[in-house]
Amino acid sequence: MKVRIFVNLKPGVLDPQGRAVHHALEGLGFAGVADVRIGRLIEMDVADSTSDEALDDMCRKLLANMVIENYRIEKLETV
Repeated sequence: MKVRIFVNLKPGVLDPQGRAVHHALEGLGFAGVADVRIGRLIEMDVADSTSDEALDDMCRKLLANMVIENYRIEKLETV
């Protein structure tokens, strides 16, 4: 099974990378961008028997820094 894990900074945590991208977009003349937040996308291929609890545990123990980040797990349907 394929899963995607989206990791983003929690609201209120400073995002210097996002701020730099926002500033660069303004410098290039792109108007209307109010804010930019940078995150990560982790794609994994796991056994079909991998439980939701195991995926959650992976995120909490390694893939996300629970102090400053949130995560969301998305299971992809295989064709």
